[in-house]
Amino acid sequence: MAESTPQAAEPHRAQWKTQWGFLSAAIGSAIGLGSIWRFPYVVYENGGGAYLIPYFVALVTAGIPLMILEYGIGHKMRGSAPMSFAKINPHWEWLGWWMVIFVMIGIELDYSVGIAWCVSYMWFSLTLAWGADPNGFFFQQFLGVTAGPHVIGDIRSPILLSLILVWVLNWLTVFFGVEQGIEKANKVFMPLLFVLILILVGWTATLPGSKEGIVRYLKPDFSRLGDPKVWIDAYSQIFFTLSLGFGIMVTYASYLPRKADINFNACVTSLVDTLVSLVAGLAVFGTLGYMAAQTSKPFAETVQHGIGLAFVAYPQAISLLPSLPALFGVLFFLTLTIAGIASSISILEAFSAAMIDKFHYSRKSVVTLLSVLGFLGGIIFTTGGGLAWLDIVDHFLSHYGLFIACILQCALLWVYGAPRLREHVDSVSLFRVGRLFDFSIKYLIPAILIVLLLNDLMTDIRRPYGGYPW
Repeated sequence: MAESTPQAAEPHRAQWKTQWGFLSAAIGSAIGLGSIWRFPYVVYENGGGAYLIPYFVALVTAGIPLMILEYGIGHKMRGSAPMSFAKINPHWEWLGWWMVIFVMIGIELDYSVGIAWCVSYMWFSLTLAWGADPNGFFFQQFLGVTAGPHVIGDIRSPILLSLILVWVLNWLTVFFGVEQGIEKANKVFMPLLFVLILILVGWTATLPGSKEGIVRYLKPDFSRLGDPKVWIDAYSQIFFTLSLGFGIMVTYASYLPRKADINFNACVTSLVDTLVSLVAGLAVFGTLGYMAAQTSKPFAETVQHGIGLAFVAYPQAISLLPSLPALFGVLFFLTLTIAGIASSISILEAFSAAMIDKFHYSRKSVVTLLSVLGFLGGIIFTTGGGLAWLDIVDHFLSHYGLFIACILQCALLWVYGAPRLREHVDSVSLFRVGRLFDFSIKYLIPAILIVLLLNDLMTDIRRPYGGYPW
């Protein structure tokens, strides 16, 4: 179907002042908490350096094409996800709303609480408050974990106070718009994040045993390449790490100048996210190697993933540092906080832009209301039962919601025409994408996503996720 004629007001749409401003915001959205506490473990678990082969195959065949798709749609249609999809075909506007709603309600509310944990742990680092038992401190004293999701428990005051700070930062950044808020903030956040990661890597490299940890992290096990699970994990990681299917990149690209190089920007965003994740892994596994050496435990016993890595294993390692452990702890959790905030503001912006495009409300009113509602909605995750609910919501909405959104987004290109979008992105880019782009979007990516979706579904049917009741 032919796209509709742009509205007269659209030339006045907000616009990134510089290419670096756009890239810093897009990269900031992609580099989230998972890039630091999830990606290194996935590499370690799936064959070390050998895992990078399926990962880069997934990046080239799925990640970058989907990034080009989202950048191309946003840039061409000049709107948030709902508006852009409606311009392609009015019957597909609902898909844009599905994206921004599930990511706002299903991811932003619990994700902001994860950032609040990091903020709290920055202060805990000053006194090494977790003491000799980081595991007990995190799950019992800090989270006050209850018997399960059916027991909500009390609101945990330190988490609630930190959550207020997180939402104030979200509100302040998005309140002032693209040029004065999001772009300016990310121009500070991203260089600071890169510097902090490099400081942590350099510091870690001086610790005894760190080299052993880094070798374990990257040592290639090529026999794993024959395992289908490794390839499934590689493609799954790509979809999670790049903020695809959330409506974020469509929105961010809608603020680009008419002559922006879409293909180049898509490649840079994807590759920098991967590079930062890899480098952050050096600091994480170097520290774990040091801890294994100090405690005389087998390395495999020191390795945890997800929140266990960030809030149990890492604090234990920080306590063992020979000098300035408090400073190291503050730097580590500050790094996580910045990575989290940069992603969080992108989610708030994607939903805010959709509301502004559709209903023409003022930005300040929309952002303020959403920030208040976001904070109130996140309170459930600050309770003793919050960890269980966070785990449930994150698994089911981020997995199923994300995969379904990406599949339908590719289906939308059957309506608009992949060659038409390819012609647009090539017309503004220095290098052209070939017909592999069309094949990836129309056939390869949907097929891979269906496999991932069915794999998750069958796993959850065979064994209820997390042992939670149906």
